[in-house]
Amino acid sequence: MSGAITCSAAELSALLGPNATAAANYICGQLGTVNNKFTDAAYAIDNTYLLFSAYLVFAMQLGFAMLCAGSVRAKNTMNIMLTNVLDAAAGGISYYLFGYAFAFGESSGGFIGIHNFGLKNYPTSTSDYSFFLYQWAFAIAAAGITSGSIAERTQFVAYLIYSSFLTGFVYPVVAHWFWSPDGWASPFLSENRLFGTGAIDFAGSGVVHMVGGIAGLWGALIEGPRIGRFEEGGRAIALRGHSASLVVLGTFLLWFGWYGFNPGSFTKILIPYESGSNYGQWSGIGRTAVTTTLSGCTAALTTLFGKRFLSGHWMVSDVCNGLLGGFAAITAGCSVVEPWAAIVCGFIASIVLIGCNKLAELLKYDDPLEAAQLHGGCGAWGLIFVGLFANERYVNEVYGASPGRHYGLFMGGGGKLLGAQLVQIVVIVGWVSATMGTLFFILKRLNLLRISANDEMRGMDIARHGGFAYIYHDNDDESIQFPGMSPGSPLPRRSDPPAL
Repeated sequence: MSGAITCSAAELSALLGPNATAAANYICGQLGTVNNKFTDAAYAIDNTYLLFSAYLVFAMQLGFAMLCAGSVRAKNTMNIMLTNVLDAAAGGISYYLFGYAFAFGESSGGFIGIHNFGLKNYPTSTSDYSFFLYQWAFAIAAAGITSGSIAERTQFVAYLIYSSFLTGFVYPVVAHWFWSPDGWASPFLSENRLFGTGAIDFAGSGVVHMVGGIAGLWGALIEGPRIGRFEEGGRAIALRGHSASLVVLGTFLLWFGWYGFNPGSFTKILIPYESGSNYGQWSGIGRTAVTTTLSGCTAALTTLFGKRFLSGHWMVSDVCNGLLGGFAAITAGCSVVEPWAAIVCGFIASIVLIGCNKLAELLKYDDPLEAAQLHGGCGAWGLIFVGLFANERYVNEVYGASPGRHYGLFMGGGGKLLGAQLVQIVVIVGWVSATMGTLFFILKRLNLLRISANDEMRGMDIARHGGFAYIYHDNDDESIQFPGMSPGSPLPRRSDPPAL
């Protein structure tokens, strides 16, 4: 802890007079004890802050589950909920065995970590179990993004395989490149940084959102669209989700969790920037929460009016996706930009999302949750945004002041940071395409990727999971009414697939 109390018995005894050595030693010993207590308290506060942030990020899994459930048709609800549970469960084991070591273990060439497999020789002098838990929550978030892109037509075994592979290998390698202290493109390197600055991706617009989005892109492309999504002439047919209520609930849960995702990425709170003042890392954390909020709010409002102009409707699902697109975009630069710049970020993120969705329709690309467009497209914009708007003072506070540290082009910092950000986009697209694209192609060739047309039409819940997510009556009591049923109409039974 900086500003530690120091005490010299020799200096103190000189002040106390002759024969005062014992008293000086006693006083210094007591001061040393107090100093150790302060140091211990600082570690405890920082670890508690990180654990609380980890809990918030993990709670985002519930948000993903609700959002996914509301965005698919009722006949596939149980399937998509189960995949979200297994993203966390399978991802937990694979990240423990391999993922964390690949991401944050020491490496010699900056490509992949080679220590701490199965948390061997852990904790270390620089990280504790709270850091592992926090990073695991990030890893399973990337897998959750991908599950939305391939929803409603993917075999269950494919989810298990891709989720373990993504969280145990693909995502951790990218995390090592940009977040590990010895990653080849990390801004934390003391020397030989990429373009003299390293790529800045504070909380993962690229590392988390682009990785999950590009993986989902390849999964959906290789599988093809859902049955009925496009007519033979190419006209798009909306296969709307069954519950706007679940979509809104999931969106608010994700919004809440993002305050652990972005501000929590500081990992420590008790660090002063200016000695003896009230300005420190706690101020940066507060500013990060504000920029996160402003970007999401701006994107939501821009999407609201943009989609109203294009479609003539006020669509709650579009607004929710716009909000999340603003969050995904600001995640890279949330700690190093001014609040006004976050508004610019959210505004353009909304335009990027709307544009990507239009392009997806033209190309007959089907993504039930718009995950590739939202996380991949808006995540890429977020990386570019950092290269344009990163503030010099904030960059030096967050990443350490050092000669040659560059900042945003529009803020007078030159174009080198923007160049590093563009490199990050290219290498993430290339790496995820080479790994996840190959995996999905192999699964397709082995007939392990897509379910049969008959099962897809019946619905995943009844075809693969033995029932429906919602309660259907099993006797002839006609007094129970379900939403959308007229009085006297026959009740659906468990053996009858929902007519959607």
